[in-house]
Amino acid sequence: MAARLDLVVRNGTVVDGTGGEPRDADVAIDDGRIAAIGRVEGTGREEIDASGLVVTPGFVDIHTHYDGQATWDEQFRPSSGHGVTTVVMGNCGVGFAPCRPQDRDTLIKVMEGVEDIPELVMRAGVPWTWQSFPEYLDALAARRCDIDFATQVPHAPLRVFVMGRRGVDREPATAGDMASMAALVAEGIDAGALGFTTSRSLFHRTSEGALTPTITAGEEELASIARAMGKLGKGVIQLLDDFADTTAAGATEFAMLRRLVEASGRPLSFTLLDISIYPGRWQTLLREVERANRDGLPIRGQVAARPVAIMYGLELSFHPFSTCPSYREVANLPLEQKLTRLRDPALRARLLVEEPVYNNPNMLAFMRNVANMFVLGDPPDYTPPAEARLDARAAALGITPLELAYDLLVSGDGRTILFHPGANYSDCSDANMAAMLKHENTVMALGDGGAHYGLICDASYPTHALTYWTRDRQGERWPLAWTVQQLTDVPARTVGLLDRGRLAQGCKADLNVIDLDRLRVAAPHPVHNLPGGGRRLEQRAEGYRATIVGGTVTYRDGVFTGALPGRLVRGARGAPVG
Repeated sequence: MAARLDLVVRNGTVVDGTGGEPRDADVAIDDGRIAAIGRVEGTGREEIDASGLVVTPGFVDIHTHYDGQATWDEQFRPSSGHGVTTVVMGNCGVGFAPCRPQDRDTLIKVMEGVEDIPELVMRAGVPWTWQSFPEYLDALAARRCDIDFATQVPHAPLRVFVMGRRGVDREPATAGDMASMAALVAEGIDAGALGFTTSRSLFHRTSEGALTPTITAGEEELASIARAMGKLGKGVIQLLDDFADTTAAGATEFAMLRRLVEASGRPLSFTLLDISIYPGRWQTLLREVERANRDGLPIRGQVAARPVAIMYGLELSFHPFSTCPSYREVANLPLEQKLTRLRDPALRARLLVEEPVYNNPNMLAFMRNVANMFVLGDPPDYTPPAEARLDARAAALGITPLELAYDLLVSGDGRTILFHPGANYSDCSDANMAAMLKHENTVMALGDGGAHYGLICDASYPTHALTYWTRDRQGERWPLAWTVQQLTDVPARTVGLLDRGRLAQGCKADLNVIDLDRLRVAAPHPVHNLPGGGRRLEQRAEGYRATIVGGTVTYRDGVFTGALPGRLVRGARGAPVG
């Protein structure tokens, strides 16, 4: 090949996303596509020397919540700083479309409560230039961003759009309501949505503490939407479900998921977690998933690559004392003044005995479960030993875990982050998480970028997956090629984006050039760069020498180049021919 190319990445170790063995090769890129892999004779208008570096496909995160951020920000941070080149949003049944003007406040309350996006941020940032879902897609299509993004039709806005107050109050849908919802989902998917999403989790509540509109929706409501998707012959289904009826003997709720897939013929994925208070539930669900796939029903569990954890701190959304009545006296003070007050023995004594008050009982229980928290540290340790847990440390000091939590929060500069792994770390072990991740019917996901701005920062999971599971883990480590496949090809195929996730001729030229020896993730820290001065957690990485989207370099050594090749991805994409 002697022609002049747009870009050539030379002398790298290519890990192509298929699971095949790494090989030394050049990657030629032209017109946004991969032109060749091997020994490239032609020169590029730009060339990157990848000697001693690994070249991978761009990572694909199919579980994010950038639905609002995509309308106001050109960077999908923190995801785009961790090698992610495509995100899928609109998950868990929440989002901003369809929406009539009179329902905006309702959706804001849902997103504030479920996804920890402050009301101020949404009021300042979301432009609301749409009502229908196709109009929302048109607004997204006008955006120019650092990575590609796709979305799905979320159930909560849909229900409110069709049913109004009845939908908010979770009244049963009528036959007319169901027909309207099914038609609107079909319209959205025809316009370019990748699928439909919903939530059936009691953890999902509005900022006022009410259950979100979808949680008690009947099976026939979901089935009517599924049948409409079946008639279209396209689209995926995603949901979050507590599976509260699941026992070792079976899973009644899962049986409903089977019926939805039977009715639609469409693939379905759901959040799969190992939650310590429900021992064995993840195993029962995996057995059901195996049985479904044997029966020809494409169902996958979405699994996080590290413990799913909530973070608490004086600068974050919550901490164990933030909902105590006396804390209101200091809640809005600058950090230094807040620390001075909190170090007052009298206030400390009051806060240690006060009962917290909060309208989400599940979240409150998590906030006060200090015995199972850790200090996150820098660099962050997401799989700390049992002796580092606050109950063990407090026992050694002869104080209560609550006292220790207080003292840690007010120590030093007041920026200590307490880390509470609520899932995937039972008995301080990663064994169950590893078993879920390695299962053939699961997909690595759950970055949750664009949401939980002051609670969770899991969008950095690709960096964690590459460092922890392939390099730093004590005990068995996973092959690099397999891990890269879980970050690229597997999630891309799960949602029908067959034009990316692999380094192959004709595929979209989304790549990472990585220095694996230097790869590391920093501790998360709050920044105030959301609309209205809102706060979010940022988490940076070292070791990404270049990230390339559609043949354009968007990040060099973690620094944004200013290039904005990212676009809305409308609908599924076929594999390149030839």
